[in-house]
Amino acid sequence: MNVIENIFAIRREKGITQEVIADALFVDTAVISNIEKGKRDLRVNELEKIAKVLGVDVLYLITYPDVYEKKTKDEKIPKVILQVELEDNVKADAIKLAFGDRVLEIKK
Repeated sequence: MNVIENIFAIRREKGITQEVIADALFVDTAVISNIEKGKRDLRVNELEKIAKVLGVDVLYLITYPDVYEKKTKDEKIPKVILQVELEDNVKADAIKLAFGDRVLEIKK
């Protein structure tokens, strides 16, 4: 499913009308209809407001029907150890590709 289909399914599941969503976004009901039909793109700021009206997190709109829980600050993030053997001429490129520009500790 995609985000628009997820919004439609959650909205129907909760019995929330297009009018309620439209009121929250300060748009006409036809705009919500067009979004659900794929005739108009959904904006990020609209996604946040729709999530609030539906009483769900934005992440839930994206992953529906699966549920992912956010970790709290008190929860420990698991330590990940990755060992890869590469030729010297490709190590830096492979690390940057895998981890982006984050600072990493490289052990030899």
